Amino acid sequence: MKAAAIAVIVLCFAAVSGCGGGGGSGADPAPDAPPVTPAPIEPEPEPEPLPGEEPLRGIDAAARLASRATFGMPWEGIRAIDEASESGWLDAQLGANASSHDAVVSELMARAARGELAALDPDPTRLEGLFSRMAWWHTTLTAPDQLRQRVAFALSEIFVVSDNVDLLYQSPYALSNYYDTLLQHAFGNFRDLLLAVTLHPAMGVYLSHLQNAAADPEANTFPDENYAREVMQLFSIGLFELNPDGTERLDESGQPIATYSNDDIRQFARVFTGLSWGGRNADFRAYKPLFREPMRMFEAFHDSGEKRLLRGTVLPAGQTGMQDIEDAVNNLFQHPNVGPFIGRQLIQRLVSSNPSPEYVARVAAAFNGDGGEPRGDMRATIRAVLLDPEARAEPDPAQSRGKLREPLLRLIATLRQLNTTSPDGFYANAGFYVQEQIQQHPLSSPSVFNFFLPAFAPVGEIADSGLVAPEFQITNSSSIVAISNLLQGAILGDFLNDLREPPFSAATFDLSEYVALADDVPALLDRLDTVFTYGTLGEETRASLTSTALQLDDLELRTRVVLYLLLISPDYAVEL
Repeated sequence: MKAAAIAVIVLCFAAVSGCGGGGGSGADPAPDAPPVTPAPIEPEPEPEPLPGEEPLRGIDAAARLASRATFGMPWEGIRAIDEASESGWLDAQLGANASSHDAVVSELMARAARGELAALDPDPTRLEGLFSRMAWWHTTLTAPDQLRQRVAFALSEIFVVSDNVDLLYQSPYALSNYYDTLLQHAFGNFRDLLLAVTLHPAMGVYLSHLQNAAADPEANTFPDENYAREVMQLFSIGLFELNPDGTERLDESGQPIATYSNDDIRQFARVFTGLSWGGRNADFRAYKPLFREPMRMFEAFHDSGEKRLLRGTVLPAGQTGMQDIEDAVNNLFQHPNVGPFIGRQLIQRLVSSNPSPEYVARVAAAFNGDGGEPRGDMRATIRAVLLDPEARAEPDPAQSRGKLREPLLRLIATLRQLNTTSPDGFYANAGFYVQEQIQQHPLSSPSVFNFFLPAFAPVGEIADSGLVAPEFQITNSSSIVAISNLLQGAILGDFLNDLREPPFSAATFDLSEYVALADDVPALLDRLDTVFTYGTLGEETRASLTSTALQLDDLELRTRVVLYLLLISPDYAVEL
């Protein structure tokens, strides 16, 4: 375990040390979805600490929760978490309304129609492909419902759709509405989330079950199996049967037991037939993209025969298409794999690449409703992920806990922690330059398998120790130089957003609170350590930063250089 943690840090350090320094749809008439108002929740006690391990407490604990449960918090936000307590802050966030990405797209569409964006392009339809990206960046940088936004981002890396498909990029509401769907269900029930994803036209386009018709043997056509496969493999139960603690069940020969067969895929493919565009489209083959309406069922194109699903479930012949889909989603939702399979991935995305089986089992128990909540309750599951005793234990580099930060999240956290703002109140970024540099952008994965796999293990000490490090799949010397250069542009240069032409403006950040401390180098480093590394800054890194700081008399330059060096250090790259 210790060797693997050291391997992560050494690999990051070695790489950092080596560096020097379309047309629019316009066819979506549905109104914006109303804000999601969750039901009030009763405060819950925090879990008891693990035997022999004390939880991290105080301002550092608040800063660590902020690094996991938000896109990044400045000092004042971290203090607010500390004052509310971790559990109290989570309760407040779980009760917060959802900020809408669709609403931002609607405002950009209206501004384009009024000619306000003509300096970018006089033809407003050519701008529409930018709007969902712009909505993501602006909302991520400004939304108060940070826990919901952060969980939705984690879900977007599980329930993957991508703007690599032209129609999804060109249609302004395709991905903003899909992301809003993840936001709407992030604190609801997993069963409802799975059904909403299944019926969302962005997923229908991406995994090709939109306009998926029943078999016609005479024409030698058969239902597309793409979604049927991925809804099992990636979105619900995984490839192999699991124990409640996430370990694989083995047969009498010691081999993993497959959760489904090729015949199961064919049976589920028959379920997902008959779906096409919603709204007033009256023709199954219509081509009028409506991404703010769930797909609707066209019974004439649905396979109405008997279907045999997992674990002996039989759907009788003659059911309606939507009843088949509801029953199929229930069949997957009730599978015992879902709790450990989804729970482990949420832990990986928010807390640790290698949670212990006991940690996974506790999260799976929360998902299963062992605490009295309904099965699939996402609030209970998220609380279990973030407040588990293993998650709250004192950071220890000798353990296999923690994870490598995704390069995108390193940049976003920096922007938020430094209170990045724009004079016009809108953070105008399309993310193309960022994506070109780090090969990562939300809702832009090269495949349904996301940018990295949950089970990826880099060759060497980590793999030899039987551990995984998913983010290392997009980490190499080139990508580390790229994120370092992006951070250099943000901290030492002036690159904070890529849309600066009127009516938008260059973003700025505020270093004043750090410059005010810069004359006292230990005080400056203590503040930076709390905000950016929640008290885990190593002695060697601190000594190096101190030496550098004392060579710079200009206090603002001292602050910028020290901050930049901290942000490219292994101490920041690896979350413990």
